[in-house]
Amino acid sequence: MDAKVKQALDVTLRNWNAMSRSRHEDAEETANEFESSFYLFIDALSDWTYELDPQPQTLEEFLELPMIQEILDLLPAPLHLNFETEAELIVDHKTRIEDAKYD
Repeated sequence: MDAKVKQALDVTLRNWNAMSRSRHEDAEETANEFESSFYLFIDALSDWTYELDPQPQTLEEFLELPMIQEILDLLPAPLHLNFETEAELIVDHKTRIEDAKYD
């Protein structure tokens, strides 16, 4: 796996686990940390994807890439839909406006 993507994914997974274990008083802070790390992970994944030659032309092609399969194996099931939504934007070369990120 690409080193930058792996590092960002590791932080995202740590923050997901922290958010899952957080108590009510910590919930907002851990949720914000998770959200921030998730989008940093997506940014790293986008950078990696845009360097591919050839680049995947469809979401299906993207999801079939070995590294993407590895990521999906590591991501908790509740994150798969969010990941696929972001993957579709990556394939379409679109970026999400900061305010539109799952508020």
